[in-house]
Amino acid sequence: MTRTGVRVGVDVGSVRVGLASSDPSGLLATPVRTVARGQSDAVVPGSEIDVATDIAEVAAFVADAEAIEVVVGLPRTLAGGEGPAATEARQYARRLAVRVAPVPVRLVDERLTTVDAHRSLRESGVDGRRQRSVVDQAAAVLILQAALDAERSSGRPPGELVRPDGRKPRTKDRRR
Repeated sequence: MTRTGVRVGVDVGSVRVGLASSDPSGLLATPVRTVARGQSDAVVPGSEIDVATDIAEVAAFVADAEAIEVVVGLPRTLAGGEGPAATEARQYARRLAVRVAPVPVRLVDERLTTVDAHRSLRESGVDGRRQRSVVDQAAAVLILQAALDAERSSGRPPGELVRPDGRKPRTKDRRR
């Protein structure tokens, strides 16, 4: 049985962060907005409090939406490995998990979602310049929809749980 409640999807880019949210029944993901990335090292010295504006804006949206979960895309390589973009997404997800706790944050495989988002936007007639401002939202929709569909088919929360304390997830939390 699928859990009820709004989920938030996040596509982490180097310049922008795309946000999507689901309906309360967890069936459909829709675009929300694009947030400009803040400084990557904006952490108050000696604490875990992150003051980056993008993290704060995403956390505020999670709270306002009363989300039960946040799903962050993990950009794996085609072979399933992890490069610098995946490392950045993991760090972002952990920083976000600290800010939105006790709302869980999960990482889900997002191979090719940005490519698919560009393709869908192009096919729907959105020109190249306009694509830049919405492609991250479209990718967040694809990430979140895949997570919703995976949960509906498996009956389990998708992806890998991100622990705010930075420790590795327990084996049962590492489903891919």
